Amino acid sequence: MIAVVDYDAGNIKSVEKALQYIGEKPVITREISQINKADKVIVPGVGAFEDAMGKMNRYHLTETLRKVAASGTPIMGICLGLQLFFERSDESEHDVEGLGLLPGEIVRFPEKEGYKIPHMGWNSLKINPSSRLLKGIPEDTYVYFVHSYYLQAKHEEDVAATTDYIVNVHAAVEHDNVFATQFHPEKSGDVGLEILKNFASI
Repeated sequence: MIAVVDYDAGNIKSVEKALQYIGEKPVITREISQINKADKVIVPGVGAFEDAMGKMNRYHLTETLRKVAASGTPIMGICLGLQLFFERSDESEHDVEGLGLLPGEIVRFPEKEGYKIPHMGWNSLKINPSSRLLKGIPEDTYVYFVHSYYLQAKHEEDVAATTDYIVNVHAAVEHDNVFATQFHPEKSGDVGLEILKNFASI
């Protein structure tokens, strides 16, 4: 069973529909008992880092998700979910602590003439060939992004894919049982469905 964590951060329905389309039976939940017994956990989300971490704490999900990751259960973050997996974000006015599942930080795109922020639309990926999450996905495949802040992972070996937009963006990461994408696989057509299938089969 795949638990899709509902912490009032949106983007739940499109993830649920994509998982159902590939034959999974996701459970949308914030119940700690259900999350703990899930075979896999997905943390989607759109919105602001500080607000989202406030909801995580309110629903007692922060320690739950840290324990899930520590237990070896495959866990995947999508968009804001990826950002929450890291230690901190420039978006947070009060320097709120993230889940800290992986080392790194979330920083704001620098202004550059000719480029719009947020980064919104389709961009191509440079893929680490050892990635399990992106197994079988061709180099330079296009996926869908919507974000104003981007990941700087501390360890290069955690980076599963990058994209270029103003700067070199760490677009996907994986380390042991922890996976995350800044882009939206559930909005990235057949390629995105393949990525979700890869996660479901891990």
